[in-house]
Amino acid sequence: MPTDEFTAVAVLHREADLLVLDKPSGVAMFADRTGAPCLWDVLKKYLGDTPPLPVHRLDKGTSGALLIALSARRQADLNRAFAARRVRKHYFARVRGYVDSPATITIDLPLIKGRKSRYRIAAKRADIRRTGNRFHAFRHRPGGLTSVTHVRRIGGDDSSSLLAAVPLTGRTHQIRVHLAWIGHPILGDHLYGKPTDAAQAWPRLALHCHRIVLPDRAGTFAAPLPGNF
Repeated sequence: MPTDEFTAVAVLHREADLLVLDKPSGVAMFADRTGAPCLWDVLKKYLGDTPPLPVHRLDKGTSGALLIALSARRQADLNRAFAARRVRKHYFARVRGYVDSPATITIDLPLIKGRKSRYRIAAKRADIRRTGNRFHAFRHRPGGLTSVTHVRRIGGDDSSSLLAAVPLTGRTHQIRVHLAWIGHPILGDHLYGKPTDAAQAWPRLALHCHRIVLPDRAGTFAAPLPGNF
């Protein structure tokens, strides 16, 4: 990603107090231990005297629609909307294996932070049930945070499935953990999948934020599905 220009990131929408980007995969939003160029450094140079203000995050490997507030008031409004779960995010994920369900699957499993930046299901496997197309825990560990994801198969083949995923809550790594737990880790996910599994090999993390819908008809912003999906 170049540090001297803004050509690596597509601008999906811009208005006085909001910027919507199509974030590429492999670019961290903020500086990390690698010292590699991050999106925020490029943004600050691109915007000049208008400081970018974070609203939500996408993992380094995740691509797609990303909201950037350009005023403290718009940031506060969007933060309240996210906290109230009034912002809807739609993802595409390419996962290992054939997801054998034509209907929407609901993964209602609480998450808790684990070791080394990993998150895990805050329940014992014996305390989790599948009722129809819903996975849920009837008992969970203290500190577990409610986490709900809807997923639906929309394509793929016998070895992998293309899923539409809608997280109703916004926990860190939520989609990645949920899909790995039901046996369909995202291709290219070496944190929650098996790096040595040839069936999961992929040039990047196969997770893309395709569409963000703001409340009260404030806007719908879509990032095209990358061709390698």
